[in-house]
This record gives sequence, C-alpha cells and structure tokens, in this order.
Amino acid sequence: MDLSVTNGTNRSTFDMQKQKAEALAVLNGHTNNGHLEQQPTIEQLEMELPVVLDGQISLGELLSRVMQAIYAELSELAETLPNMSDTARKRTIADWVVKTKKQVVKLYAVTKWARDAETVQKCMNITAFLMNQNDQFENVIGGLTYARESLDPARRGYPLRNHDLLTSLDVLTSGTYKQSSVRDQVQKSIIPMSPMTDVEVIKTLSDMEEIMRYRLRMTEIIPVEMSQHQIAGGRVHFTIPSLFETSVCMRGADKDDGWFFVGVKFLISIGGDMSGADEFPQEPTGVLKLHIANEADSRMAYYLPLPEPVDLPPGTEVPERPKLPEGTVDAPLVRLYNFLQTMSLSYQLQILWYQAMRMCSLGWGQYLKAELLDGNKTLSVSYWLRPATTVVPARAQALNRLKLPPHGGTLTISIVENRASPKAGGGPARSPGARMLSELQLKAKLGSARPSDEVEGLKFEVKWEPTKGMLGVIIDQGDTMATIGELSVESNDLDFEAMLHRIINAHARAILKVFQFQLQRGPTRNVFSSEGKVVLDSHGGYHVLRVHLCADKVVLVSIDVRTGRMHLQDTGDLAAASRGPRFAIVSDRLNDNPTMLLEVLVRLRFDTIMDLIEQKANYLGLQAFRHRNFSKEEIKKLGPLARGTMYIKLANFPSHYLVLVIIEEDFRYALISVKVLSDSMYGNMIMEDIGWLDVRRIRGEKRPPEVVIDPRAEDPRVGQKRKRDAGSLAQNTLRRDDNFNLETQTLRELYAYCCARVAYTKVEAQFKLRGIPYTHVSPTSALSQSSTLSHIQSSLASSVPALCVQSSDILSGAPAAEAAMANIRVMPLNWWSDKKAEVVTCVKLKYVQQPVGKRAAAGRSSNDIIRPSKRIIYDATEAVVSFLSEQVDTCVDEFLEEWARVSKMVVIAREVAQMAKEKKWRDVRLLSFDLQTVEFAYSSDYTVLISCTDQLSPTGGSFELRFSRCAPPPAPLNPKTLAPPHTITSLQLHLRSNPHEEAEPYLRQILRHGSLAPSLHRLVALLRDTLPIAVELDRLAMGAREERVLVWSEREKHNNSAEEPWFDTIVKGIGWWRVLYGDLKHALDLRLMTGRRIAILDASYPLFQGVVAPSLESGDGFGSHPSANLERIGLVPIPEFRMLILDAVRATRPRTSESGEGGRRIAPIDVGVVCESGTIGPVIRALHERVLWKLRGAGG
Repeated sequence: MDLSVTNGTNRSTFDMQKQKAEALAVLNGHTNNGHLEQQPTIEQLEMELPVVLDGQISLGELLSRVMQAIYAELSELAETLPNMSDTARKRTIADWVVKTKKQVVKLYAVTKWARDAETVQKCMNITAFLMNQNDQFENVIGGLTYARESLDPARRGYPLRNHDLLTSLDVLTSGTYKQSSVRDQVQKSIIPMSPMTDVEVIKTLSDMEEIMRYRLRMTEIIPVEMSQHQIAGGRVHFTIPSLFETSVCMRGADKDDGWFFVGVKFLISIGGDMSGADEFPQEPTGVLKLHIANEADSRMAYYLPLPEPVDLPPGTEVPERPKLPEGTVDAPLVRLYNFLQTMSLSYQLQILWYQAMRMCSLGWGQYLKAELLDGNKTLSVSYWLRPATTVVPARAQALNRLKLPPHGGTLTISIVENRASPKAGGGPARSPGARMLSELQLKAKLGSARPSDEVEGLKFEVKWEPTKGMLGVIIDQGDTMATIGELSVESNDLDFEAMLHRIINAHARAILKVFQFQLQRGPTRNVFSSEGKVVLDSHGGYHVLRVHLCADKVVLVSIDVRTGRMHLQDTGDLAAASRGPRFAIVSDRLNDNPTMLLEVLVRLRFDTIMDLIEQKANYLGLQAFRHRNFSKEEIKKLGPLARGTMYIKLANFPSHYLVLVIIEEDFRYALISVKVLSDSMYGNMIMEDIGWLDVRRIRGEKRPPEVVIDPRAEDPRVGQKRKRDAGSLAQNTLRRDDNFNLETQTLRELYAYCCARVAYTKVEAQFKLRGIPYTHVSPTSALSQSSTLSHIQSSLASSVPALCVQSSDILSGAPAAEAAMANIRVMPLNWWSDKKAEVVTCVKLKYVQQPVGKRAAAGRSSNDIIRPSKRIIYDATEAVVSFLSEQVDTCVDEFLEEWARVSKMVVIAREVAQMAKEKKWRDVRLLSFDLQTVEFAYSSDYTVLISCTDQLSPTGGSFELRFSRCAPPPAPLNPKTLAPPHTITSLQLHLRSNPHEEAEPYLRQILRHGSLAPSLHRLVALLRDTLPIAVELDRLAMGAREERVLVWSEREKHNNSAEEPWFDTIVKGIGWWRVLYGDLKHALDLRLMTGRRIAILDASYPLFQGVVAPSLESGDGFGSHPSANLERIGLVPIPEFRMLILDAVRATRPRTSESGEGGRRIAPIDVGVVCESGTIGPVIRALHERVLWKLRGAGG
C-alpha cells in the first residue's frame, strides 16, 4: 500500500499546509493547536524595563552608616565618661541622646518613605523605557524620511524594475495566467478532502508499526547509543540518556521509503537562575522545531530520490541526488543520531553561553568576557578582566616595572570528538560491551557490506587555564585542580555560574594560600610567623585571609570573585566606619601593584597600632603627635629598629614627651626632653635627653632600688645613674602573645610616671644647684594614714620613689632650723591627674604645739589636721607640717620661704605658751596659733597678732604686728597686775582699741634683731612695761575729744568762734611717746627707763645733750639753755614747768600713799619727773592738767 497518500491527501501538500498554518499562527499570536499564545506576565514585562538608579541610595547602606556612627560615639562615651564629673557626665549623655534621637527619627521617616521605593523605582524604569521608545520612534521617522528623500530622485531618474516578469508576459501575450497549478493548489488548500475514520487510522498506524519493527530488527542500522527505543503511536521513540529523545516515522511501506522526523526532546535541565529557562525549552517549537525537522529529514533522505517535479519551467535542470557507493548500505538513523547529538550538545553550549552573557548583564560585564569560537563549538570565558587604564606619565615608569595579566584565567568548554584509541579499534569511544553489540549488528544486518555513515562520538571538554602572575603570584595548578575536582558539563544541571564560581573560588583560595605562605615564611616571618597570626578561613565557598595586626585588630584580605580585585576590610564593621576610606585607598593601590601586599600589611599594622595609641591618648585627653620637627639624625637616637613613633606631650611640662617607639615585635617607651632651635627657620627640635622606661618595673613588678645622689660628687656618671634607674631598656621586657595590646590604664600610668619623673628631675635639679644631697626612699611609707594627703595617691605610688633630704642640708642658714627633725621628705603631687603638678615637702617638728583659736578651727579638716592656708597642712598629732608648692621649678625656694614663716610662728607660739610659767606672767596666754599667725594676750585683754612676710628677702624679711583687745575676763584681775584699773567705764565704752597699735612700726623692729626667742621676750616685756603709758595717753586723748565735743556744742549756742587749745599724742620711738599741745611749741615726752621706770620730760630739752640740770630750788633752771638749741629743736620750754611739776607731785603723793606705795615712786628732776609704771596714771594726769591750764592761761 502506498502510504504517501493518506486519507486522500498528498503528504507534500499536507506539509505545505502545515507550514503555512504554523506561520499564520505565529503571525496571529496562535499556537499550533489553535489556542491563543500565553501572554507574558507582569514580572517578565518588568524585566524588560531598563533599571535606572540615578539619585537612589540603598536603605541598607544608610542603616549601616547610622549604626556605625552611633556605635562609634557610644564607644567613645564609654571611654570618656568615667573621667568626667557627675554634672558633665549627665550633660554629655543628655546631649548625645537628643542628637541620636533626632538621627533615629529621621531614619525612621526614611524607612517609612522607603516602602514606596519599589513603586518609585518602577515609575523611573517605565519613564526611561518610554524615553528610549520615543527615541526609537524618532529614529525610525528620521530613517523613513531619509529613505524617501533618497529614493525619489532614483525613481525619477531610473525607474525600478518589476520582478514578476513571467506573470507580466503571460498576461500581455495571452490575456490570462498560464500557470494553472497555482490555482489548483489554492483550491486544494481551501477545499479539504474527506477525513479517514478512526478504524482506518488505527489500522493504518498498526500496519506501519509492524513494518517499522520489522525494518529496525532486520535491515536498519541502529547506533548502539539508540538501542533503547519503543514503537508506539505509529512512530519509533528513541531515548539517548543525557542527550535527547526523538521520534521518527516512515514515509511508506516500500523498501526504498525513508524516515521522516516527527519530534525531539532534549534531555536537559537548567540549574541556578531560572529566569531564562523559558527561552530554552526541552521540546523545541516554532521556527526552531521547523529548522530541526527540515535538517533531520534532509539528512535521513540524503540518498533517497526526489519526487517527480510538477510543472517545471522549460530548461530547468534538476540537481542529481547523491548515490551510495557500491557495497555500501544507507544508514539514515546513524545520520539522525549524529545530527541530534550535535544539536543537543550545541543546545547545551548555547544555554551555557546565554547564562554567561546574563552574568555579564548583571554586573559581571566589565570583568567577564564570553564568546563562541570554532563555529559555535567552543565557549571561551575569561574572568577577572582588568579594565584598560589611562597611564599617567608620572606613573608610567612604575607601571612598566610590573605588568599584570589582562585577565585572571580562562574557562573553555568545547565540543570535541570522543574517539577510541587505535589499539581499541578506533571509532567512537564505547564500552567493550557496546562495541561488541555494534559489531554483531553490522555482521547480522549487512554481512560484508558497510554502512554509509559511522557514529560520531562527541563530548564536552572543559579546560581551566589560570593566567600566570595574576595578582603577582603563580599558583600550583595541580593542587588547585585537585581541590576543584573533575570539571564536566552535567546535562541535568546546566549552571554556568556555579561552575565559574567553583573555579574562581578555588583560584582565589590558591592565591590567598600563596599570600599566607609569603607572610609566614617570607621577609615578614618575624611578625606573622606565630600561630594564629595569618589564618585562611573558608566558609560557604568564601575564602578570606585573616591577618592579625595587633591587639584585637584583624584585617581581612579577600578576593572579589566578580572583579578579581583584592579587598582589605576591618573585622569590626561598626567600629570601622572611620577606617573605611583608608582601607579603600589601600585596596586600590594594592590592586595596582599586588606585590606590595606584604609591605602594605606591615605598614597597615603599624598604622593601626598608631591609631590605637592615638585613640587611647585622645580618650585620656592627652595631646599626641605622630611627627615632630626632628631631623633624621635626631630620630636615629630612638634606635635603628624604630618603625614608627608617637609623641605624647606632657601637659604640665611642655618641653617633655612620652615617646612610644614601635618596633616589629613590641613597644619601647622613652621619656625625652626637647629643645627648639631658635636659629632654625622651621623651629627644628633636638632631643636633649632620652630615658628609656621599663613598663614591668613601673607597674610594680619590681621595686626600684634606693640610690643616693650627691651633686657635689665629681664623677660625671652620677647623673647617668639616675637615668638608668628611671627605667631599663624595653628589650628586657618579657615576650607576650600580643605586645601591642596597650591598655588605656597602662598608657595612663606611663603618662603619669613620666610626669612624676620630670617633676622629680626638676626637684633634683634644684637640690643639685644648691649642693643638697638627696636620697631615693621607698614610697610605701610616704604618708601616714592620718595625713590629709593620704587620699592623694596613684596606682603607681609603689613605683615612684620619694626624695629624702637632711634638714641640716636644706635648712642650713634658714631660721629656726633646729625646730625640724633630721629627715625631710619631698614628693611631687598631681602627676597622675590633669591638674597642675605640685610638690609637697613634709617636715616633722621636734615638739608638738597644738593649734588653737578660731583660725585653727576654721582650717581644721579633721580632729588632728588643720589647713591654715592653701599651701600648708599641719598634722598636730604627728607634728608633721606639709608644705605645698604649685610651681615645681621653684618648690625649694617656696618651701624655704614657708618654712621660715612657719618655723618662726612655731617658736613664737612655744615661747608664749611657756612665758606664764617661766616669767611668772600669769596674764600672758596664747589665744590663737595656726602656723601662719600667732595671737596672744600680753596683759589682761590686750592682744597682739604676729605674722611674718618675705622671709627670703635680702633684708631678712619683716614681721607684722596687729594689736587688738579680746573680751574682758569674767573675774576681776589681780590688783597687782600692770593692767589699768577697770573703774573708768565711760572710756571703755568707745571702740575697744589697743593703744599699742600706733607704735607697731617701731615694735616690729625688735623681732628682727638677734635670736627670735630672746627678741620675743624683749617685745613682750616692752609691751607690758609701756602699756600704762599707752593706756593713760589714750584716756587723755579720749577725754579731750569728749570735752571738745562739749565745747563745740557750747560755742554753737553762743556763736563764739574762739578756738580752744588742743593736744595730740605721737609715738616717737620704742618706749617714747610725746604729748604735743595745740600751739605746736610745747610738748611733753614720756620715756621708758630701766627698772620699769617712766620719765616725763619737757620735750624741748634733748635727753642726751649733756646739759646739767639746775636744782629744784633755783626755780628757773630752764633759763640756762642756749637759744641756738631752742631754735634748732623748734620747741620752747613750758612756762613755769618746775612749779607745775612740784604742784603735780604734791597732788599725787597722798593718793599714792593711800595705796601703800609711799612716795618713792615719784622723783622730780630738773626737766621733768621720774616715776614707776604703777603711778604713771595719776602723775601724768595731774601734770597734764596743770600744763594744759598753764598754756591755756598763757594763751589767754
């Protein structure tokens, strides 16, 4: 039966109709089954939109930046708040909370707005799409306009030809179409033939299956790879694992009828990103299926004759069909297998290429190059492409020395022949069993003949070739391939991205492994050879080289799998906000020259160490500098191993620095003093002195030995001894796991120790300048527990020695040196804090004098401690006086000055306290003593307060005396006391002043002559002896003032302008008072004499002129004075002064007799009268009244 015509329809006509229907369906949006083609989804349409990121910022990046800033500020507050006061701490926290709250609120608002970010992004993408479409429309309009303008002149000058010439000739010659076949074909395509019934169709298909089964078993050559097949539905279904499934059918039942292609399904599965899976269906459709069908039919019918042509134009030659050679049997299924095998592998290669190109469009474009070669049989992918950079002339020479490869490596996937070795018999590579089955089939079906075609064995060959010198290293490809394993293309999981990531990760790991080896075994092995310093971590296919720099700082060296560029990153993402730009710059430079990795890591290590030191110094409020204006020669003084320095200026001593010298394995600490060269243009500095510090000894692991330094020694090495004791070289410090983990407390203690060392040096320099030997003593007994300075301590107190000097040395020539014990301790203070440095000098007195009085109580800080002034603290229990000096450079001078003042006050207080017992002066008592002043009562309620100033002046300093009166005692005084009687109450109601106050300028001079104790006794005796004179004169002056008030009021009543005579009292010297009367020509002198006698004299006569006084009987003994002396003195004798004296003595003696004293207390002389101090009151009053009456009468 001829099956070429089925159901009344010719197969060629049927195929043509099918092709037209499929083409029409494609044009009209229909599928082959007549249904509408599925419309693209919204997601697919959105993927076609261009992505516009102009002005957009990632919300995650914004959140990360804000969190990093908040974390950094919290870390800084945690370090700085403990050093603040409570008020400052609260204010700082409140300000920080307000500021951070504003930032968080803004961030919250931005987060709310970010909910619409997807919609805004979609609108921007649509806008960009419309703008691109508008540009295309405009380009099309322009192109059409250009075509019209270009073709119009051509049409007018050269008319276009009509290509349908044959039809035109038929119409012109015969008036109708001669080609009737076209009309017949159109009719047949429109008018369908009668369809077959179901039974006929089933019967036809069953017959065809039997014919195909017979043909396949008996004559048709079937490749061994296609041996798995089944016959069903009128066709043969072949299954080739991992390649394809195909179905074919026979053209007819004749022996010469060939096979035609029905369909194919590629046995592939796309892995990874499934976004492009729809473009590569397993069962091709449409144009692709038509192409495969035509090519498959053409190959299978290669040796079959063509059907007879119908209505060929005359003269048309039909090409001759190929013929089989003699002894050759046609093998169409072999050709089908070879074709579909090539198609399957090419299809898979196209999928891999599509995935590679998709990666390029998703961010890999600049760093990935994918191309098909060898007629689309080879996929070559180069990764880690280095973009071409414009070479700056200044950097051209540097770049020429290091030429980096253009890419990191190449992955090649090729379709190659899989041939067996000649020893195995050649042909496609097969297993021995498959090869045996093939040979048996050929012998059974062909006999001695041979098939027209042989099976082509094809396979994928995957090669990876890393470029030598990528990132400046050469990796071991064999070890890397062992890590990767076998590279192959799996048809059930086509994922090019996974394959590329697998290779790139292995390549990156191999490079990092070489870097690890170079760090641990190369020039930097002293730094990074320790265990755990350089670790290669691999997690989830991500490889990173963890390089421990110092302390808790670790830098991550990674290679970006996309770009192939090295990245340096800090582990603390939140704390690394400020270091991010630096790492970015370092990474850029490192990618320009990857061989600098070792140098960069070492430099980054030192920079990180410097950053840590600087950060901790800033937390402590210290002023740190990375560079100072030192020359190279000066920097070499810090040692040849120095890799970096940090200079921390001592706030209290600007010319001194704590220097942290960084070497490869540890810190070295030095204390330097600098000097600015005045003659240099830029203020260059030089290091005058360098002292190395031993941190272990400073922190109390070892106590410093006691060293006695005598500045009078002639050995110059004495000064060097102190420097060596200040600290030994840092190389003696024990090695630790991490020597660069400098704690904030350690830095604080080092800074404090340097301040202490400088302060001690300045104090020692003052001792040396004065030739005072000193001793370093243990600081454990520096201050007693009861001392008020015991709370002013530091954790380094056990490492900082105190200075001890002998009182005989430091107080040599100072006043009251005998009051101090032998040892005097000197200690600088406040060197551990930000306050100004001070020096305390502790002196233990030989005797204890308890402070008394209101001033002592006001300065008392405890039961036994008083602080009379800012610079003096006195422990009365221990008899220790502590002198505080605010200036370290002048602390010795200030101590000597304060000592001169305090020691004198102590001596005065002691002598006053003993006077009542030793001198039998019962009314002398100590009222107040606070080391700065001494106040005591020298008679009754008459007091004097003594203080001293300028004790180190060339003149020997001076004393200040302040006279006053205290509250009167409740009980009456002893009648034998020298104090005036308390019967005159009217005069005591005026201001309670001490009449000795006017004599203070003369009295103060007594204490400046001779030893202090005898001088004090003379002063007190003088005050007691002259008190009656001063008190009586004060009474006279007060009575005169009251009388004058009465006289003035009386004068105002009578309008009398006459002036009344007046008098005044003047202190002329020690124990010398003068009563000057109103005419300024007459005066009385009151002088203290030995034996507590008082002389009342006419002031007009000099006391030491040697004039012989006349006897009392002469009556006018004053006339013998020369007139020259009177003119020289300026005073004139009091008229009838002798008569006034006798009258006053007679008026006074009865009163004195009643008192039991007798007349021996009064003795008239030629120019006055002499009396004892107990009778001065009545005598001076009587004589003053008579003199005043006499002068008033004379004036009248």
